[in-house]
Amino acid sequence: MEQLEDTDPGKTSGWRGSRELWLDAAKRAFLDTGLGAVKIQPLATRLNLSRTSFYWFFKDRGALLDALLEEWDAKNSGAFETACSAYAESIQEAVLNLIVVFHDEALFEPQLDFAVRGWAHQSDAVMARVNDADERRLAAIRAMFERFGYAPQDADVRARTVYLVQIGYISMQVQEDPAVRMARVPGYVKTYCGEGPAPNELARFHARLGFDAAEHAQPHKAET
Repeated sequence: MEQLEDTDPGKTSGWRGSRELWLDAAKRAFLDTGLGAVKIQPLATRLNLSRTSFYWFFKDRGALLDALLEEWDAKNSGAFETACSAYAESIQEAVLNLIVVFHDEALFEPQLDFAVRGWAHQSDAVMARVNDADERRLAAIRAMFERFGYAPQDADVRARTVYLVQIGYISMQVQEDPAVRMARVPGYVKTYCGEGPAPNELARFHARLGFDAAEHAQPHKAET
């Protein structure tokens, strides 16, 4: 396995790394190879650190796995909760705020979500964490719809439609051309809300993701 480069300019022979360094290495091993790769000695080798250095930051492997779950939940579930509570002038804009999360891996890591869901099939405790995260994410989306006047039952169904579509993308590991996926966004918004986004709302959405709609527009065929 390729070792990570040591980028700490102040490293000495007794350098132990940092909690964040060990946790990041654990996440990379988990995503690249699976849960079985998240073991202390292989991680120490990967980081070019001593095994004993690990114990300055974590009690044992179980504590490292708990920290990995905490990071997943804080980042991925936190992204849903933040987006759903963000300012929006319309429900269409609110839904676009949430869809940004689905397109920006700096906010939400689909590969990590997929891996944790796989882990949950091996552990009742992890499955309970995943189920709790799903309920909190759904509650955030439901509250977003209710904020714009949707009745509770309607808000619940719409929230499940939004969320289960996204989980479907993750579970099926859909590989979709970015331009194609972006072209489908107005239709998704209309499905979720009952009405598509206004041009200015869609323009702001594109700008947040650095997407140039004109660049990806299909040229019109010449009439014959």
